[in-house]
Amino acid sequence: MDRKQHRVQLNDGHFMPILGFGTAASAEVPKSETEEATKIAIDAGYRHIDSAFVYDNEEQVGCAIRSKIADGTVKREDIFYTSKLWVTFFQPELVRPALERSLKKLQLDYVDLYIMHFPAALKALEKCKDAGLTKSLGVSNFNHKQLERILNKPGLKYKPVCNQVECHPYLNQRKLLDFCKSKDIVLVAYSALGSQRDKNWVDQNSPVLLDDPVLSAMAKKHKRTPALIALRYQIQRGVVVLAKSFKEKRIRENMQVFEFQLPEEDMKVLDGINKNVRYTRGEFVIGHPEFPFSEEY
Repeated sequence: MDRKQHRVQLNDGHFMPILGFGTAASAEVPKSETEEATKIAIDAGYRHIDSAFVYDNEEQVGCAIRSKIADGTVKREDIFYTSKLWVTFFQPELVRPALERSLKKLQLDYVDLYIMHFPAALKALEKCKDAGLTKSLGVSNFNHKQLERILNKPGLKYKPVCNQVECHPYLNQRKLLDFCKSKDIVLVAYSALGSQRDKNWVDQNSPVLLDDPVLSAMAKKHKRTPALIALRYQIQRGVVVLAKSFKEKRIRENMQVFEFQLPEEDMKVLDGINKNVRYTRGEFVIGHPEFPFSEEY
């Protein structure tokens, strides 16, 4: 498999692998498990690793990456690593120290992508890119109006390369995807397999995506898992997708997403199961003037 074919070019010239390994986990998951799972993911062929300061696991993720560099499995430039600026560090003077704190935990010289959650601290982020601490800048959970605003900002130096949002067959984000494509911004999908039942973040009454009868029937037809159908659906739409599992069997299985293709009629059927179900509703920021989910897209 030529991994170079399984990546998208960003608007700043860098490349992002289209399948990423998500490392967010609930507090009950031991940190050592994150490290082990990240090593397994790299061994299985993942080259895009997604984490964040707020996940409180960058030390373990960095350790896994460095050990796979040390044993010759990968070079640093083979790995595309994403970190994120948490909302408590949006004051301009706190931005660079926050990124430097992540780099210290990771024991890496730079990250490949640094993402912010709201339209703030842009100038300070641009300085981080100028200093070589990150190769690319992106945003997360932006609706189209917030994206428009940042793209129209006077003196914008670096356009965001991506918008990382919740996206799966129950929330297919068709309008936001079309908007991002029109602006040469890559959509990155988190909670791409629905979501783990983390009581702190997830509406417990939400339907379980991977139990969906349409997904299950299609999985049977293609002799794949429902998870692989959900991931393949995104890749064929040009969405970069983050797959999250700490089980070795699943981590390796999800790499099979490049081994098959969904015909156009199956893609249309999957488009039809959209329910606008949002697992992560961002309740901790409801009422904030920049709350992103009150817009249609």
